[in-house]
Amino acid sequence: MRTMIAAMIALLAIAMPGIGQAADAEIKTDYVTTNGIKFHYAHKGDGDLVVFLHGFPAFWYMWKDQLEDIGTDHQAVAPDMRGINLSTIPPSQEQYQAKYLIEDVKKFAEAVGGEKGKKFILVGHDWGGLIAWMYAMHHPETLSKLVIVNAPHPITFEREMKENPIQRMGNSYMFAFNNYDGYNWADQMGRDGFVGLAGGILGSSLKAGAYTQADVDKWIDFWKIPGTVDAGLNYYRANNLNPPFDENHPAETIPTSWSADAILKDAKSKIIETPTLIIWGLNDSALQGGILSGIEELVPNSTFKFYPTADHWVPMTHADGVSKDIRDFITGSAKTE
Repeated sequence: MRTMIAAMIALLAIAMPGIGQAADAEIKTDYVTTNGIKFHYAHKGDGDLVVFLHGFPAFWYMWKDQLEDIGTDHQAVAPDMRGINLSTIPPSQEQYQAKYLIEDVKKFAEAVGGEKGKKFILVGHDWGGLIAWMYAMHHPETLSKLVIVNAPHPITFEREMKENPIQRMGNSYMFAFNNYDGYNWADQMGRDGFVGLAGGILGSSLKAGAYTQADVDKWIDFWKIPGTVDAGLNYYRANNLNPPFDENHPAETIPTSWSADAILKDAKSKIIETPTLIIWGLNDSALQGGILSGIEELVPNSTFKFYPTADHWVPMTHADGVSKDIRDFITGSAKTE
């Protein structure tokens, strides 16, 4: 009889979250409205707040493995950024300017963090990482630590786009994103039901066994939401994120390009004193290693972790390693490699 009862309890624990396991043992999703946006977000756990920011063309789901890990003893939270997936899609391009994106992070962290004035940890990849860099310069008093994953520092990025022809070539797609090439890139990305986009973005995760087709289907469902892909492209357009020229786009045809000075004119400091971990997949085809040159001068309290065989999507292809890197950094045991 005791054996039968134990078996029934075990079955119930599997079937009903909260019986036989912690009620917060799985990733949950919710909404919070702040800064004029209704943010959809995923979250797990309690404790010190860790906010994960995705890039383009991603959504909160890219951080699912990190949420699972960090959420065991922290409040791990990953929003769908402004315009993305199930969050509000602002109608005008201007509403995607950096000043709004930076303020989104501040207001979102205040809304979900609970304890006013308490510092939090910020993690960002791609556009999310670029926003995290800028946020750390505008609101350093709110951060305890910063983690950047394959995301360019705004100052070194501008330098490399101007001076490094390999970096300009790597960023040539930005001219199309900014509508310089005369066609709707959102439509191009949606061809054949986003199959090509899925292969380009998620192929390495599938090849590594880190993703299943079910994971890919979640991304495709997200991309199919009307307006969300174009909203992601507005991050580039509203902030003039493109090189100043390349061989196919002469400088006189580019009225405005990325300007770190313009973006950071209201920053409290361009030197980031916040302890910072920089995780980098060295096989990133869009972001060359030269972007990291000079980082120590701009971020004097920085630690590096390199993945020699990983591409831009290292949080997914090397999820366990990246989760461990973040955890070690939070607990103070991270080392430069």
